[in-house]
Amino acid sequence: MFATLTIHLRLPLCTSLKEKRGRIKPFMSRLHREFNVSVAEMGKQDAWDEAIIVCVMVGNDSAFLQSALQTVAKWAEANWSHGDVWDTKIELG
Repeated sequence: MFATLTIHLRLPLCTSLKEKRGRIKPFMSRLHREFNVSVAEMGKQDAWDEAIIVCVMVGNDSAFLQSALQTVAKWAEANWSHGDVWDTKIELG
């Protein structure tokens, strides 16, 4: 069983893709380090002011996966300092 957390980020002050990558890469690395999740940018790669990143966890207990990714989502909302977290969505598969 696996679960995904999709996070839609807004970066209102970015003026280039290079600047955007410089802001989201450390954030994604920290998510990986802090929560042991796989993280990738999955959407809005060509937009300067938005990013969609996805975190994935694998396990055998859906309740644990749901709870763990809710914790990741709360942490992301509290620690994303370059704009807003527009949306988060958890899906179990």
